[in-house]
Amino acid sequence: MSNYRYQGAGLGGGGLAGGRGYSGIEVHEVMHPHHFTYVSQCVKYMIFLLNFVFWLFGGLLLGIGAYAFKDKWEEANGSVRLENFYDVFLNISLVMILAGMVIFLVSFSGCLGALRENTFLLKFYSMCLLLFFLLEMAIAIVCFVCPQYMHTFLEKQFTHKIIHSYRDDPDLQNFIDFAQQEFKCCGLSNSGYQDWSKNEYFNCSSPSVEKCGVPYSCCINATDISSGLVNIMCGYGVQNAPVPEARKLIWTSGCIEIVRDWAEHNLYVIAGNALGIALIQLLVIYLAKTLEGQIELQKSRWLA
Repeated sequence: MSNYRYQGAGLGGGGLAGGRGYSGIEVHEVMHPHHFTYVSQCVKYMIFLLNFVFWLFGGLLLGIGAYAFKDKWEEANGSVRLENFYDVFLNISLVMILAGMVIFLVSFSGCLGALRENTFLLKFYSMCLLLFFLLEMAIAIVCFVCPQYMHTFLEKQFTHKIIHSYRDDPDLQNFIDFAQQEFKCCGLSNSGYQDWSKNEYFNCSSPSVEKCGVPYSCCINATDISSGLVNIMCGYGVQNAPVPEARKLIWTSGCIEIVRDWAEHNLYVIAGNALGIALIQLLVIYLAKTLEGQIELQKSRWLA
């Protein structure tokens, strides 16, 4: 919008107001109206709404994790073991709590930073997203460039811990059962179903009725068709059976190898989804930095 101002009569008197100047020339000075702002409302509320959804999701994840951990704490009479990294990482409810807290705090900073036009919160938000992006890229590069290294690392670091903790943590047990049924596998490493000999309940020297057995989730036909009930005893004693006989009853391959084969067969789908997520993250980072720059520009206008 233009504001029209006129020169006064002569160089020494008259000022800016009151009639035309000696030259009669009309001077046009471009000025912004009082209500003008550099801050884009579209960018501002796009960031707010996107982070509001993730803020709700983070709160939901945090609540579910806290409820599950409380339930586990009460069942164990306050004796939940958290002595090392593996105890924390393999505790599903605790992982949900930590992930929920991170999502809740980061998305809340994005919400509040956009809504209140707070550059500190927006800087914190964009920095967190950048760190997440770099971490995801590092993991993706290692997985695609060195798949055999990742396979060996997972086998060495997690097989014993996961198998050993199967009966100790109900959440982990349910997760393992789900994975074995979904991917039609048994155990983790290349040893396949023989991994379960490392569990104190399924070991052949155990006094348990489950000795030399495997979890029911390893069974090919764990559910009775006529009754619809799950036969939890279907895997009993299979560790003593020859491999050809065991293959008729249970899945014998380890889950890490099966998941790796699945990933290789769906490589383009996984890569496409990963690229889509990465582009969305970069877009959100760009929007946050754009809004931050607009706010700084608006502040400089107010101070001018």
